[in-house]
Amino acid sequence: MISPSFYHIAIYAFVSVILIGVLLVAAWWLGDKRTSPAKQMAYESGVVPSGSARLAWPVPFYLVAIFFIVFDVEAAFIFTWAVAWDLLGIAGLVQITVFIAILFAGLAWLWLKGGLDWGPSREGNVKRG
Repeated sequence: MISPSFYHIAIYAFVSVILIGVLLVAAWWLGDKRTSPAKQMAYESGVVPSGSARLAWPVPFYLVAIFFIVFDVEAAFIFTWAVAWDLLGIAGLVQITVFIAILFAGLAWLWLKGGLDWGPSREGNVKRG
């Protein structure tokens, strides 16, 4: 038997999808469809762009973003475990230890493969992460 709360969630999801669809169609229909060279130009804080956007020494900022995501998710799991550690007992301790060990093994593997080298290597060429 399907619980009544399921119907509430289904109705909410249906209304949300319909509302998003209506808003997207309204934006498309009401939006301006004219193009101009000024619209096609890249926006650089009001300054006309000049030169190439490529840097001589690329900084792999995406590594910082990936580290943030990995450690943020890890922290969320560890904090959740810490809140309920007395209820989880030794089984929870073993599971969180295995979780941390797997993440640490992945970090060690990435370090050994050179994925954390951001600058020029010792040979003089640029490492690209």
